[in-house]
Amino acid sequence: MIPDYLNPRFIPKHIACVMDGNGRWAEKRGLKRTEGHTAGEKSLFDVVEGAIEIGVEWFTVFAFSTENWKRPAKEVQFLLDFNEQIIIQRQDELNERNVRICFLGRRDGKVPKRIVKRMEEAEKLTKSNTGLTFTVAFNYGGRAEIVDAVQKVIDSGVKKVTEKTIEKNLYNPEMPDPDLVIRTSGESRVSNFLLWELAYSELVFSDTLWPDFSRKDLFNAIKEFQDRDRRFGGLGGS
Repeated sequence: MIPDYLNPRFIPKHIACVMDGNGRWAEKRGLKRTEGHTAGEKSLFDVVEGAIEIGVEWFTVFAFSTENWKRPAKEVQFLLDFNEQIIIQRQDELNERNVRICFLGRRDGKVPKRIVKRMEEAEKLTKSNTGLTFTVAFNYGGRAEIVDAVQKVIDSGVKKVTEKTIEKNLYNPEMPDPDLVIRTSGESRVSNFLLWELAYSELVFSDTLWPDFSRKDLFNAIKEFQDRDRRFGGLGGS
């Protein structure tokens, strides 16, 4: 059910989220950083349910970046195992909710083959679903995506390059640009996330650490989005 304070005619089609603050949330409570990631999973699926509830069509999250390999080896291994377990444990539930699962990012030698297999299985299981498209950016970097797109264009032998040429060679050309990008934890930067796609996205920065972020916070971010005047380089509607 859409809250009364939201305009149902202007629900963002695509929301993307940088889920930041898991480690700091745990440290504030004297817990291991890994426990913050576990708490963050609960928030993630509460927010996903909220997105489904109000009719969002695409919801994309930044789960593991190309820069995350620089973290301590134990934390990297935890994140790999943790994301694999989320896929295993949640794919049937999401499939029953008519959610289509997609993954965005490099599936190169750095990513264990077993995880790539899990990704492919989840995508295959849910490919015919018609509800929310839940995209997980895993081993993803915005610059890497642009570089990979340009390399594909070069390899194809195309002589004249336009924006459309690049767009057709991004990781998922079907994915619309985000209308709204949310980052939690009080940090005000995009951190190499969807650099090409967020050219005209509205950015909302929340002070809330990700494990404390709920669907209510999602709805508040959407309210802020609806209160803005999106110009797309023009003069706006007022």
